[in-house]
Amino acid sequence: MERLAALLPDHRPALKRGGFAASAARASRMPRPSLVISIALVLTGIGPSLNAAGVPTLQEVVVKAKGNNHNLIGAAESANQGTVLKQQIDQRTVYRPGELLESVPGLIVTQHSGEGKANQYFARGFNLDHGTDLRISVEGMLVNQRSHGHGQGYSDLNFLIPELASSLQYRKGPYYADQGDFSSAGAVDIGYVNKLPAGIANFSVGNQGFMRGLAANSHGAGGGTILYAFELNTKDGPWLRKENYRKFNAVLRYSQSYGDTRFNITAMGYGANWNATDQIPQRAVQAGSISPLGSIDPSDGGESHRFSLSSALQHKSKLGITRINLYTIHSNLALFSNFTYFLDDPVNGDQFSQVDKRFQSALNLSHAWVNNLGGFAFENTVGAQFQNDVIDNGLLHTRQRQSLFTTRKDHVLENSMGLYYQNSVQWMDKFRSVAGVRSDFYWFDVHSDNSLNSGEQYDSITNPKLSLIFGPWAKTEYYFNYGSGFHSNDARGATATVDPKSGEAISRVNPLVRSTGYEAGLRTAILPGLQASLTFFRLDLASELLFVGDAGTTEASRPSKREGFEVSAFYMPNHWLTVDLDYALAKARFTGWDPAGNHIPGAIQGVGKASIAVDNLGPFFGSMQFRYFGKRALVEDNSQQSDNTMTLNGQIGFKLSKKFRVALQGFNLLGTKAHAIDYFYTSRLPGEPASGVPDRHFHPIESRSFRVSLTGNF
Repeated sequence: MERLAALLPDHRPALKRGGFAASAARASRMPRPSLVISIALVLTGIGPSLNAAGVPTLQEVVVKAKGNNHNLIGAAESANQGTVLKQQIDQRTVYRPGELLESVPGLIVTQHSGEGKANQYFARGFNLDHGTDLRISVEGMLVNQRSHGHGQGYSDLNFLIPELASSLQYRKGPYYADQGDFSSAGAVDIGYVNKLPAGIANFSVGNQGFMRGLAANSHGAGGGTILYAFELNTKDGPWLRKENYRKFNAVLRYSQSYGDTRFNITAMGYGANWNATDQIPQRAVQAGSISPLGSIDPSDGGESHRFSLSSALQHKSKLGITRINLYTIHSNLALFSNFTYFLDDPVNGDQFSQVDKRFQSALNLSHAWVNNLGGFAFENTVGAQFQNDVIDNGLLHTRQRQSLFTTRKDHVLENSMGLYYQNSVQWMDKFRSVAGVRSDFYWFDVHSDNSLNSGEQYDSITNPKLSLIFGPWAKTEYYFNYGSGFHSNDARGATATVDPKSGEAISRVNPLVRSTGYEAGLRTAILPGLQASLTFFRLDLASELLFVGDAGTTEASRPSKREGFEVSAFYMPNHWLTVDLDYALAKARFTGWDPAGNHIPGAIQGVGKASIAVDNLGPFFGSMQFRYFGKRALVEDNSQQSDNTMTLNGQIGFKLSKKFRVALQGFNLLGTKAHAIDYFYTSRLPGEPASGVPDRHFHPIESRSFRVSLTGNF
């Protein structure tokens, strides 16, 4: 806080230029008005403006002011939020783009089906499947897809180009008014750069059939900047049945700043197809009938594409900052999976296809301003968020990717509106508060091929938020947070009355499910170069979204409770060395008694990560990342558990000149033969009893591999 306040003399002339911001600064008469300084920096344009979600990113003010120092004291609303800078993103060694999210403390990213499909996410005692309670956005565009054919909140990050990422901001828990659906466990926002310092040409090649090419650059045009990037990627993986993964990515962006107004417009395109390597039964591997790198149904796989057009505009005036974010996305997924093999259909097998085609459009509006009352400066933010999804999805019974019959087919219209207000004020030198409220309104209209599952539903929910921040004392700040949030359920579940497969009667699910969180934590910068935080949390869910392994989708389940803690530390003792450590432990249980047990299948318990990076040390650079993925209960009574998994990735590089560098990346350097993910359910192999065999099913960690990358700047 003292270091942030010390910045005030350098910026006072700029503050006086904007009468609105200047009056806000004058109104704050506390000895160290760090919050108002941050607000003024935002409103005068010295610091960064609002983020794509439309709210002031005060933590970025601190980061920009202090370079690579992660000190958010005086700006953060909780101990669990933070910013991962571009420098850190560039230093990470990732097997697939979604693993960039592992830079978030306590978050694990894995996969149960090779490439092309969305990642699996684990955090805060959750198996988040493909994103059920983790809100992910890129350039302000929500990645989570509602009422998706393969599970609620499906979040596919394969369109992400890491070299274009400018920063990654994360916040955990339901304490933030601008975060709506899917954010109960946390929210992650990834921004893209407007301008590259130099053009990028990258070519990478490795074993397991890996090859990647990237070209990106930016130029001045029409008073602004045009940025473009194009990526091609192929990979076969270590599997006996080659993945034959083929991907293209393209980005075209124009940005401009004109006086107090700045805007950008961005087009993105992505497409991929692949052969899948889904989880396999442990009994088949132990019997030697298949290899750990083999598959039961080699025709599994999929294809996907995503095209988006987005724009963002920010205007600064004496009345504050107004932010508008508008986007539209067209996406398509055809996924072929077989998790139970020959249990339901002994003749043709149990392969099914989940199809999802949608047009997603959204408009986000916000306005931030400061007013004075009783000698205090109040920061206010009001926002509105609108989203429309036009969805066609279906479930088909297939054999070797050929349709046999349609199990269900649905046309879904899903509309939502979110309204929020947030107020921040520094009441005393050592005490400030952030209070907010959010209301969400949802409309569902489902037209099913079975009229008994068609219908309309409406639901709404209002959630309060409150954060109390004390300190700092000895460069340490303390936080107390309370808030409620929600996740939406699949629209089809909100209108269905019969199971489309069995024809049995089923109960409709609640469209919106409340979560309630409590948290206490601290953040400290007591040692030079060290930023550390400790958080204790509790989260209650009115209904758990649970991944069902033999169905390949998520279903609403019982109420649940999670309790745990997280600790993280970022240490930069000098200009060439950084060390990043985090560990989290959570206890996740269903609430209420049930004879089946109260453990939540797949819920993560312990997770830890450690990374070290070296740069600016002559021509050499490098990094290492160690990851611990703890045990999980696989069934409610905890009679079946997964093992823990430890992996090590790293890279070493050499700067050939100012414009060229070469790097060697290594994955699974320990040669771990553990599992990326485990499930326990019933399946049937040829010759087994008709009722099937309950067994553990797993997807193995990819074997050790290496990639060589040559990068040139122009």
